[in-house]
Amino acid sequence: MKKIILAAAVGMLAAAQVAAQESPWLVRARAVNLQMANDTTSTIQTLNVNVDNKTIPEVDISYFFNKNLAAELILTVPQSQTVYAGTDTLGTFKHLPPTLTLQYHFTDLVGYKPYVGAGLNYTKISSVDLKNGATPLQLDNHSFGLAIQAGVDIPLDKNWSLNLDVKKVNLKTDVYAAGASLGTLKLNPTLVGLGVGYRF
Repeated sequence: MKKIILAAAVGMLAAAQVAAQESPWLVRARAVNLQMANDTTSTIQTLNVNVDNKTIPEVDISYFFNKNLAAELILTVPQSQTVYAGTDTLGTFKHLPPTLTLQYHFTDLVGYKPYVGAGLNYTKISSVDLKNGATPLQLDNHSFGLAIQAGVDIPLDKNWSLNLDVKKVNLKTDVYAAGASLGTLKLNPTLVGLGVGYRF
């Protein structure tokens, strides 16, 4: 009986180790440099309206359907951005830009695992505090856009990896004064991230 119990315990331990090795969950933390394209139209182009670049924290959670195909949810905290007309400050706004991508991972290469992805970004715009002189300015409340992605994981051991990731996100908003549109501000940021990942 003791031998049977011992064998069962060993079998359960081995099964747990296999399950851990095959876990579909991967979590990454990155520092991401956000570079705005700042393409503009109409009156705001004349004013040279632009939004600052910055480095932000990012966390993403990936679920692997198999060894090659995964879905990634990309998250951060609301980010405050400064808006300028040329070099004059117009004010600030906040945005929260969760992004969901579907990825293909190339797993047959030795020492590194590149991937590509594409998906959808939703950006919630809030806390708009902008003025052109005495004239208050408004922005759209949200933006939907496509996101494309390429990156590489460099395994350090069976759980930990280094990660380099580049994304391009379509993000735009109209700028308003007294309800009238002054033009479209296409932020369309490029995000370059460096971080670490943990595969459970």
